[in-house]
This record gives sequence, C-alpha cells and structure tokens, in this order.
Amino acid sequence: MKILVPVKRVVDYNVKIRVKADGSGVELANVKMSMNPF
Repeated sequence: MKILVPVKRVVDYNVKIRVKADGSGVELANVKMSMNPF
C-alpha cells in the first residue's frame, strides 16, 4: 500500500504580506515561506 502526502508551500503566518503595485496579487520576493500545517 502506498500513501501520498501532499505538501504545500505558503507564506509564513508571522509575515506581513504586501500587495503588488498593480493589485494583481501578493508580492512573494524575499518573503519567508513555510509548509502549510492544514
């Protein structure tokens, strides 16, 4: 039997996120990433 465990990288919950200047998304440059605990 094989078990698949999905892992997703998300922005760390302690980091204050910044919106891009054009409003198209979140700026991910130089942001601490962590694994999604959920």
